[in-house]
Amino acid sequence: MDTTEPDQARQTVRVFLLDDHEVVRRGVRDLLEAEPDIEVVGEAGSCAQALARVPALRPQVAVLDVRLPDGDGVGVCRELRDRMPDLACLMLTSFDDDDALLDAIMAGAAGYVLKQVKGADLVSAVRTVSSGQSMLDPATTRTLMESLRHPHEETGTDAALAQLTPREREILALVGEGKTNRQIGKELYLAEKTVKNHVSRLLAKLGVERRLQAAVLAAHTEHPEPGHRPTRPY
Repeated sequence: MDTTEPDQARQTVRVFLLDDHEVVRRGVRDLLEAEPDIEVVGEAGSCAQALARVPALRPQVAVLDVRLPDGDGVGVCRELRDRMPDLACLMLTSFDDDDALLDAIMAGAAGYVLKQVKGADLVSAVRTVSSGQSMLDPATTRTLMESLRHPHEETGTDAALAQLTPREREILALVGEGKTNRQIGKELYLAEKTVKNHVSRLLAKLGVERRLQAAVLAAHTEHPEPGHRPTRPY
């Protein structure tokens, strides 16, 4: 009956595609647009193009290639979600890369699929992330994050965490939630540069080089209770 048409129109999923290979973009576009509830509203072949076009087109889902000539899809995901927190980013890659998956998780990606995926599964993934669900398997995520831990440092973790100031512990918890320096700054009413300095200091105290490694430690540390975060600036 015609009465279903308005509902279908309201439920159309708006998608943006980022891939440097035109043939891949065309294939994915044709696959998605064959579905009555999915509309591809734009595409790009570079990070710069995507960052310029996505905010104007306001898609619900961005399908992002991980490896690009002028950068990577993970960085694009992080930047776009900083500007558009409701955007669901689905990472698409030719490589089964644990590091890329971990980086995607920390950038706030809602899903990660290989280009070898079946067409029907890609369509399903787009629908899944558009509904607010994640395509990242929790068990796989935990296993990968555990792989970053260094067993010989296990006994020193508590001592390292004890060196952190209340503000640094607070920021570490937010890093563990995958928040960017800008997002942390907004939440704690701090300048982005101040947050960056805090992060640098806490990385040094924890004896790690990568923000992701600090996030792993944060995942195994009790976060401050909601509403009990310290308000002092240092």
